[in-house]
Amino acid sequence: MHKWLGLSAVVFVLDLTTKHWVQSALAHGERLPLTPFFDLVLFHNQGAAFSLLAEAGGWQRAFFSLFAIVASIIIIRLLYKHPERKLFCLALSLVLGGALGNLYDRLTLGYVVDFLFFHYREYYWPAFNVADSAIVGGVGLLLWDGFRKPQPDQAG
Repeated sequence: MHKWLGLSAVVFVLDLTTKHWVQSALAHGERLPLTPFFDLVLFHNQGAAFSLLAEAGGWQRAFFSLFAIVASIIIIRLLYKHPERKLFCLALSLVLGGALGNLYDRLTLGYVVDFLFFHYREYYWPAFNVADSAIVGGVGLLLWDGFRKPQPDQAG
């Protein structure tokens, strides 16, 4: 159990460290091209994934914060309940670390710092951060785990 919370802590610290570094290196809205398809940027996202509800007038901050807190409690309970399911716990740990990283931003800044920006010609993927990457990776692993054939000790 502790190793899974430790992994969540690593994701959390990596997320906050990279966000702090970008905030100290770039001005809001500034883009630093690194390759023809990838830039570092400093964007403030007041919504959720892909800026969902970013222009909702402010109530979304409390909503997404409460959602992250409830999800984190559920995830911690699941980690305690299923320590033998390694892939499941790995996935939950990634989601937890990412959720807490973005929650920290919402509570302390009022928005989430995004800085990874991929694009191709005039096509742009919404900017994201380490926390978002961990959440997406964790959800992908949860889906993979859900489609795997249950092991005898996991059935029932």
